Amino acid sequence: MKVKLLLIGKTNKPFLIEGEKEYLRRLQHYLKIERIELQDIKNQKHLTINQIRSAEGLLFMDKIKNDDYLVLLDEKGEQLTSKDFSLFVNDKATNNSKNIVFVIGGAFGFSDELYKRSNFKMSLSKMTFSHQMVRMIFLEQLYRACTILKGEPYHHE
Repeated sequence: MKVKLLLIGKTNKPFLIEGEKEYLRRLQHYLKIERIELQDIKNQKHLTINQIRSAEGLLFMDKIKNDDYLVLLDEKGEQLTSKDFSLFVNDKATNNSKNIVFVIGGAFGFSDELYKRSNFKMSLSKMTFSHQMVRMIFLEQLYRACTILKGEPYHHE
């Protein structure tokens, strides 16, 4: 199984860039992961929120294969504990020959088409984080899941 992380726009805060790099480096020990950063939609100030969602959705859909298992990181999604997330990742790795694709959208969420295509929607918290911060938080949780599965001492209960 390969993990793909699809993102819209650049991370522009140095501390977040370094955090992402650190967890991507750590994750390479456990799984194949690819981070794909798509360009922001141009001239957003002249578009409606639905037009932005639609345009971003098309960019995402272009990178998703028919047999990919698609997970949207979405505030309306299901919340999992770190342990439950590790079991989710393990289940997809052992019972699924597909790639698992996690998508972190822009500030306005996802298009209807992307919601329909998704296999699972997951929320990291009831709190709202910037889409740039979610990237690092998600990568840390994916790393935590891998260490839980390996029985390593990173996660404490």
